[in-house]
Amino acid sequence: MATTAHKTGSLDLDTFTRIAQGAGSMSVEEGAWARVRDSFAYLSQVAAKQVVYGINTGFGPMAQHAVSPADAQALQYNLVRSHASGTGGDLPDEAVRAMMLVRATTFLQGRSGVSEAVVRQLLAYLEHGICPRVPVLGGVGASGDLVQQAHLGLGLIGEGRGTHHGKPGSMADILAAAGLRPVELRLRDGLAMLNGTAAMTGIGLLNIGRAHTLYDTSIGLSALITEALGTWTDHLGEPLNGAKRHAGQRETARRMRAALEGSQLVRDRMEHLAPGSTSANGTYTHMVQEYYSIRCVPQVLGPILDRIAQSERTLLDELYSVDDNPLIDPVAGIHHGGNFHGDQVSLEMDTLRLALVKLCMLGERQLNLLLNDKVNQRFPPFLNIETLGLTLGMQGMQFAATSTTAECQALSTSLYIHSIPNNNDNQDIVSMGTNAALATARVIGHAERVLSILAIAVAQAVDIVGVAGKLSPAGAALHARIRTATAPIRTGSDPAAAIDATHAVLFGPKNDTEATPTPATARKA
Repeated sequence: MATTAHKTGSLDLDTFTRIAQGAGSMSVEEGAWARVRDSFAYLSQVAAKQVVYGINTGFGPMAQHAVSPADAQALQYNLVRSHASGTGGDLPDEAVRAMMLVRATTFLQGRSGVSEAVVRQLLAYLEHGICPRVPVLGGVGASGDLVQQAHLGLGLIGEGRGTHHGKPGSMADILAAAGLRPVELRLRDGLAMLNGTAAMTGIGLLNIGRAHTLYDTSIGLSALITEALGTWTDHLGEPLNGAKRHAGQRETARRMRAALEGSQLVRDRMEHLAPGSTSANGTYTHMVQEYYSIRCVPQVLGPILDRIAQSERTLLDELYSVDDNPLIDPVAGIHHGGNFHGDQVSLEMDTLRLALVKLCMLGERQLNLLLNDKVNQRFPPFLNIETLGLTLGMQGMQFAATSTTAECQALSTSLYIHSIPNNNDNQDIVSMGTNAALATARVIGHAERVLSILAIAVAQAVDIVGVAGKLSPAGAALHARIRTATAPIRTGSDPAAAIDATHAVLFGPKNDTEATPTPATARKA
């Protein structure tokens, strides 16, 4: 792990992502440890003389049943072991690290009544590259991400399986190899590990980092298409976009203008309006206005940028929220409630997913524009650089993009509203936040594939018209980057391998399950 350390309370999205990816660590100031110790000591005193949920009571619908002091520790272990019931594939290590980072950040606020040893164990796992196995399926996002976080708790006590620097094994063997011991659960440590929104928040923050990269890539490809087509640029100008009051649209247009700076291919609309504009038989020989997938990029990507920004604000707020029940505050007292409920995150993941489906749809339409010679009136059918009829160009690759986009559209259905009562109706309305975060991760993976196919097509279009030497510096750099992944598509090419290679260059290594984010690349394409 890199030695860069970040103090508690200083995690923005970039630093959070770096730590989750193993490229940094978090230092903890003494004041935070003091808050943890004070909260635990206060809880110890109160629980010895009054009823506190989850310490001397059962859980959920069984909270009416008293638990004797002699059984208090067994209660915490029983909770962790019984709820480690997830199924399906496993979350990748990056997502598990994100979960541990979220939980540690919450505990360090000192209002969870958790023992210092649990917090130190979480940070030790991050430092040593240890990740408990966490299955994808099982959380409903109400009393927290109970099932996924139970698997974290199981790993902290040295049970179950996990990975050590990516290598799988039993947690008992992993701890022995790292020179660590299982943590001992005390007071409400088991409940504290299960409470809260660590899974949905951790995965959600990683999703947002990937969403930034998707947006940046869409900007770059849209600008490169504009150059390949040699279009007018007044649709990107400040006068037109400044007439709308939406920050995302204005910023998208600004970034498009920046990406096209220095291009020798785009045209000034005033030249079109000047005397001497020609037409043949009353019909202009060029496009007067471009198709919407080109002309309306600021209007389409602008709201998506606004949504990414809003989701980032909300999930960072959640990261620094106290999501335990009960809240244990030495000053304010003990308060029972529902801060573990994940509706804020669930709603953000649903709306972010909806926005990113639209981004994917824009990419698919831009691809169709490039492949359909009747529409673009500039390139051969399917960007075929060989013999028409005998060879097929990128015809087959379009099917993959269309199919993938269609599945994204189906995945845009809300999870936030799909509450199903459970837990003997104790949890009679739930958030499904982790499901929403996982569905968003899947859409992001799909959109990455569609943009990878689009990138191959854009590079091929540039090569066909032979304008690489006239591209803007940003366009030339993106074209060269795509060409490091794949040569032009022709007979004998392996289109599937080309897509995978381009995806790796633009977005990072392939993730077959798409359960959670792949390692992110830098935001700027």
